[in-house]
Amino acid sequence: MREFRLQIVTPDGQQFDGMAERLIVRTIAGDVGILAGHTDYVTALGMGKARIVTGGEERAAACIGGMLSVSGGNVKVVATTFEWSDQIDVARAERSEQRAKAVLEEKSKHTAEEIALAEARLKRALIRKGAAK
Repeated sequence: MREFRLQIVTPDGQQFDGMAERLIVRTIAGDVGILAGHTDYVTALGMGKARIVTGGEERAAACIGGMLSVSGGNVKVVATTFEWSDQIDVARAERSEQRAKAVLEEKSKHTAEEIALAEARLKRALIRKGAAK
């Protein structure tokens, strides 16, 4: 299978820089798959599981927010958060999920902003747990 150069960066630094055969990532419009020869493309990233195939092996990660750019055959993911599945602290994600659910179960005691933050926290926790499986 043909390859393309893939770079993945976050505010914490570079997460990947090498050749890849396929990238599947969640955008704000849904999942998109990138293969070698993809047309130039730019979009905002949503929250979801990313899958990268390199060297015939698939790796998964939790990818939350940012931008995806395909230009001249090079692909760059600039993500707010990008965690490889084997580096996700599942216990921490579960604690975050429980705290968010506690807020959402008692909405009347919280502001609209607190509820929105709890909903986002819950979604991130579920994505992280899903990517870790």
